[in-house]
Amino acid sequence: MIPPAAILTDIEGTTTPLAFVHRTLFPFARARMASFCEANPGTPELAEVPQPKLATLLGWMDRDEKITALKTIQGMIWAQGYAAGEITGDLYPDVAPALRRWVRAGLRLYVYSSGSVPAQKLLFRHAPEGDLTRLFNGFFDTQSGPKRDSASYGAIAKAVNAPPAELLFLSDMEPELDAAAYAGLRTCQLVRADDATLPSHRHATAPDFNVVASMFGLPHG
Repeated sequence: MIPPAAILTDIEGTTTPLAFVHRTLFPFARARMASFCEANPGTPELAEVPQPKLATLLGWMDRDEKITALKTIQGMIWAQGYAAGEITGDLYPDVAPALRRWVRAGLRLYVYSSGSVPAQKLLFRHAPEGDLTRLFNGFFDTQSGPKRDSASYGAIAKAVNAPPAELLFLSDMEPELDAAAYAGLRTCQLVRADDATLPSHRHATAPDFNVVASMFGLPHG
């Protein structure tokens, strides 16, 4: 098997426990959403939110809507939390060592998450293992398109100047993997035991990045 030349990875349920997102990040943003709206009435992203703005934002959060304005505002709130030391990024223990090995081997690394690009960078910059943002060649969010739309993955492949078949997409979500595979990317589902992810029957599956590396001919520990 020829190893992929680049890795495109999701965050939630893939590099980072679902519990961190749903029990730390989301509640942190929700508790501060009202004060953010009051303090930042002229924010362009807030101008995109229909009235009543606070109720709309909280409703979107309750439904876990992948709306760019919401994700950007959440990222701005989290930035304050990271800066104040109230939040520290959380990664599965196998992730940082694997990323470092892959970069040393010459692979290009990219992130594609529904969270905004600034929020993605905050998480990796404030990881317990140190600032990991320099390991990545690029970050993509919903401005590149919905994660369940195959055109989004084609656009990302074009943006990173890589044939789709040379990109390996890692995610815990089968519909996202379906879309990536339709666009020609190679795929692998992360089935993290702590997240109770249901294994796919259409994609390769792995419990961690070490097994991903073994399956796809990448350096592994």
